[in-house]
Amino acid sequence: MTPELTVLTLAALLQMVQFVLFAVPANLELGPGYTMSPRDRLLSRQLSIRTARLQRAMNNHFEGLILFTIAACVIALTNQSTPFTAACTWTYLAARVLYVPAYAFGLRPWRSLIWSVGFVATLCMLLAALV
Repeated sequence: MTPELTVLTLAALLQMVQFVLFAVPANLELGPGYTMSPRDRLLSRQLSIRTARLQRAMNNHFEGLILFTIAACVIALTNQSTPFTAACTWTYLAARVLYVPAYAFGLRPWRSLIWSVGFVATLCMLLAALV
């Protein structure tokens, strides 16, 4: 397996970890009556600040994972894996791992800077595929 596909698999596992990090406190805070319902009624209770941040970090990773998946697949399927693209994949993953606590604990401006590192790593992979 190419480094790009290995990191893509790890990034998918990270997404699953993020889901658990959000789902457990959300279920505790909202109760199973609400979380197992079709959620047709408006919620009278809200998530705590940290749990809401974990949800937004998880959703943000879903968005970033789409572009990263495209980049990793293009590199792998066109046999363009290089040490540079491999470094970009590991940089993306490291940024995404660091992003979770940065968002959960409201670290400004670090959260945005960490997000930028992952975004630029993905951009570099896409550009490398075109060169």
